[in-house]
Amino acid sequence: MNSETYIVDSVIRSRKAVRAFRPDAVSKQDMIDILDVARAAPSNSNTQPWRVHVLAGGIKQRLSAALARAHTGGTHQQLQYMPDPLPESYRIRQEDFGARYYGALGIDKTDVDGRNRATGRNFDFFGAPIGMIFTIDARLKKYSWLDYGLFIQNIMIAARSRGLDTCPQVSFARYQTVIATQLELETGHEVVCGMSLGYANQHSLVNRLRLPREPVFQFASFAGLDESS
Repeated sequence: MNSETYIVDSVIRSRKAVRAFRPDAVSKQDMIDILDVARAAPSNSNTQPWRVHVLAGGIKQRLSAALARAHTGGTHQQLQYMPDPLPESYRIRQEDFGARYYGALGIDKTDVDGRNRATGRNFDFFGAPIGMIFTIDARLKKYSWLDYGLFIQNIMIAARSRGLDTCPQVSFARYQTVIATQLELETGHEVVCGMSLGYANQHSLVNRLRLPREPVFQFASFAGLDESS
């Protein structure tokens, strides 16, 4: 493998979900460059289903304020992110994440109000200077959502290669109506997720989390690769 391979690998491995940011500004040109790289993502029949709303300054603050009011008031769509019950192997990993995340924040498992306040930090984009809202034409099917995931991953990797950090946030999907009103979304478009982007606060304990990943042979099988050519 050449040196470029190791550089790409290093960038991918260094990416993590950051939930505390410094206020340092990110330039518009940086955001244009990141999205210019991300648009190279593949999509079925080159349909390119992504629409991105990049927010900073006053408009981001107004959206955050509206979302905070909705979150505090409990006025959001009831979306089911996971099946109920969640199959055992996934439930174990989800609970492990919760223990690590809320533990880093010093919030007890039984502290419902504390957990609710922590969730509310999503809507301030964790203090990041840039917030993004991703939307998709609601007529498209799950395969276009797969394409969208590839695009979002490209954004996170392109940002990381520039020394920036990100946090993809599905929490925004619960507030479709609030976001549609604030951003005047296209009719027929729905929120996929949001994302915080900026420079990580390295002093925050929550940013020091290192979440475990399953080893390759736990999730992959190989057939025919050892056969002689």
